[in-house]
Amino acid sequence: MHKEELIALHQFMFTIKENLESENPNLSFEHYNSLKINPNQVHKSKMEHKHAIFVLGEEIAEAMKDVEPSASKRIAARMSELARRTEKEIDEMPDEKY
Repeated sequence: MHKEELIALHQFMFTIKENLESENPNLSFEHYNSLKINPNQVHKSKMEHKHAIFVLGEEIAEAMKDVEPSASKRIAARMSELARRTEKEIDEMPDEKY
């Protein structure tokens, strides 16, 4: 996926997050919020946006577990796995690639 496409997906998922938060103010997106990245930060690397998408996907799936428990559990687990992989890739990148 191209960076622009990842940013568009990030924006779409960010909108879902905002809608979920407006419906349930008790929801917590702690891990995503700790990343300090949002879709408007186009200067962030493609890998950082990709990582944010996976973390956000995991937390959205967790937030939806009351609606569809079995599917959201599988989705959350897969997103968590992908987030760990991209975090490792970010850590292994030389600083000048940011």
